[in-house]
Amino acid sequence: MAPIRILVCGSVAGLIAACTAQAADLPAKATAPVEYVRVCTTYGEGFFYVPGTEGCLRISARARADYRYVEPFARAQDIDGFRARGRVNLDYRTMTAYGMVRAYIRYEIDRNSGVFTNTGQVTTNPKIQEAYVQFGGLTAGRVVSFFTNPNLPVPNFGDLRFDDPTNADVDLLAYTYSFGNGLSATLSIEDSLERRVNNTLAFPLFGSGATTPVFAPIPFTYGGQRMPNIVGNVRYEQPWGGVQLSGALHQIRDVFAGVTTSGGVTVPVINPITGLPNPTYAGTDYGFAFAFDAYANLPFLGAGDNAWISMTYTDGAVGFLNAGQAGPIGPPAPGNGSISAGPFSLPFTDAFVDPYTGKFKTNRAYSIAGGISHNWTSAWQTNVFGSWMRFDAPGSAQFVIPVTTATLATGTAGTVTGIVDFNEYRIGTNTIWTPVTGLHLGAEVLYTRVDPRGRVPVSLTDAAGNATGFYKASSFGDFWEGRLRVQRDF
Repeated sequence: MAPIRILVCGSVAGLIAACTAQAADLPAKATAPVEYVRVCTTYGEGFFYVPGTEGCLRISARARADYRYVEPFARAQDIDGFRARGRVNLDYRTMTAYGMVRAYIRYEIDRNSGVFTNTGQVTTNPKIQEAYVQFGGLTAGRVVSFFTNPNLPVPNFGDLRFDDPTNADVDLLAYTYSFGNGLSATLSIEDSLERRVNNTLAFPLFGSGATTPVFAPIPFTYGGQRMPNIVGNVRYEQPWGGVQLSGALHQIRDVFAGVTTSGGVTVPVINPITGLPNPTYAGTDYGFAFAFDAYANLPFLGAGDNAWISMTYTDGAVGFLNAGQAGPIGPPAPGNGSISAGPFSLPFTDAFVDPYTGKFKTNRAYSIAGGISHNWTSAWQTNVFGSWMRFDAPGSAQFVIPVTTATLATGTAGTVTGIVDFNEYRIGTNTIWTPVTGLHLGAEVLYTRVDPRGRVPVSLTDAAGNATGFYKASSFGDFWEGRLRVQRDF
């Protein structure tokens, strides 16, 4: 055991001197260095150095409440819906000898009811909206598709018919080359499953003796993915605004199409021309899409004012203008691709099987969307926006209801139906009040009209109440909707 040292001091002066000398012999406990959170200004506001590293992190979030009204058409239909959304963003960046390395995660949870989901239901939807890594020109993970332009100033609450950057997140692997002075080009490999749009094309029978509509387009089921979507763009950005040209290649491949089910039994589809069964598989085809996006600042109208436009053309790849799409639609996925205005729902699909050849026929769709924003003051903003879309199916997608006793009785004989061509129009406006930074309170109204060139889906029956048809002559279907939004970003 170490000896105990006793200190005796005979005077005040001696006490101070002796105690000081003896205290120097005592061991001193080392003080741990204090790690302070330092502000990181390299990447903009809100970033801070993660203690113990040279990486910078920004944590941000959003809380949003939406209240939506949709014009009802039936007693069973919900008239309103409630949505609550929470979002958390993590943005971590580090500068290395090879350039910046960035990791980004956006996590969202939605709770939806009424017109935000299926009738009479409440759903909760947790999801990874974005999660990606950027290193030099490489982007890997889930992020806004490189087909669309993420810089478009699109303040609409409801959907418009273009590849909306607020909804166009997909899983991808891309490389971007920067030429300098705001000019860049990107080649991206993207998940094709998220862009599929399909429909069972289950047209009703016409007349009690009919087993299938004559010359009806044949539905198919998408087969396994064999090729991702190939997407490319050229983008030019300047202080005045920016433009982008983009294109995409989409594979269409079926599991079976030359067979159908009747009474639970699988039977071949007989070609109406040759009288022989169509091939079991329609094969493989390819759709494509092109888009031109542009936006410009309008300081001569007011500080922060701007305008934007997006023009899209698709053939066999209608998902690239479906208001942004985050998953497959139609068989084998749940649901059917359709465009709807209230009860007037029309088939909307990448392709179908031609009853004459047993091969794929692709559908074309094209759209123009745009808008303009004006800031009355630093706190009040008004936006006006709209879109026009045209769906154009080839001639073999449509057929004539055969002449039978039932169709003559109901007046449907000779009516053109099937996958019909149609136009869809959307126009809306909103006003947003920002009383403090990050707090937005807005109200929006949106009008939608679907005009299927004189044909809308209305159930038809004969005198005995038997279903004899699905379409009859009419003008159009339309509806109004309104939305209130309260949002806080922080």
